[in-house]
Order: sequence, then C-alpha cells, then structure tokens
Amino acid sequence: MSEALTQITLIGTKLATVGMEFTFVGSTPECEPCKLRNTCINLEPTRRYRVLGVKGEIVHECPIHESGVRAVEVAESPVIVALDARKAFPGSKFVYEPIICDDKDCSMFEICHPIGIKAGERYTIVEIAGEAPEECPKGNVLKLVELRR
Repeated sequence: MSEALTQITLIGTKLATVGMEFTFVGSTPECEPCKLRNTCINLEPTRRYRVLGVKGEIVHECPIHESGVRAVEVAESPVIVALDARKAFPGSKFVYEPIICDDKDCSMFEICHPIGIKAGERYTIVEIAGEAPEECPKGNVLKLVELRR
C-alpha cells in the first residue's frame, strides 16, 4: 500500500498536536486579507486530515484562532465506510458510489455516507474493519472498510 501524501499547512495552536484529526471546512471572509492565506487554505474542503508532525515553534497571529496558528505536517485520514460486503476486498481499487439510501434518521446513515468521501472518486480498500454495527433496514449486507484515496 502507498502511504498518504503529506502537506504542510497552518492550524490553530490548540489543534496542533500529533494524531489530532480534523475536517477542513475552508476559508472565511476574515482569511481574505491574510498574507498566510495560501499556506492555511491549501487543503481540500470536506476532507479529513491527521496531524503527523508539528513544524517549529513559531506562532503566527490569526483572526480566526485566538491563540494563533502553527505549521504542521498533515495527511488525509483514512475513512471508515460501510460498503456492500460483496465488494469489500482488501487492496481493491474502485470508484466509490454511496449506498442508495436517503433515510437520514437511520443510525448507520453517517457510516454509509461519511464526510470526506465523494461519489465518483477512486479509492483503495486499506483493510476490512469488521461487520456493520447492525443490520441494514433496507436489507443491504454491509462490511466496514477503511478507505484511502
């Protein structure tokens, strides 16, 4: 398996700890005039990232993070998703299409439609994480898998 690509970005000092995971939501109007904008806003919105390392001790002022921002090395986090068990094989590469279901009240809806995974994109199944936590009300036979782009 290939390792996830790493990037350097800036995040709030309170979040700048190795192992911290976050979903990048994008910029705000306050970011527009900032000279560090291109370094802060260099991640892809709605993707989950994990902090792999903190770079240096320099803290930069930020209008969003009251205690400033620091440089960190990040990589996209693998995501756990429920897939049709017939398609769940470790190492397989495929184009993701979510399970067809619009029941947002279902207890498994978020794991069947996780944040950061986009329909039509290519993913690799890193490993089978186990069985779905419960039976699908629609009758789908599901496995939990760890995906990486």
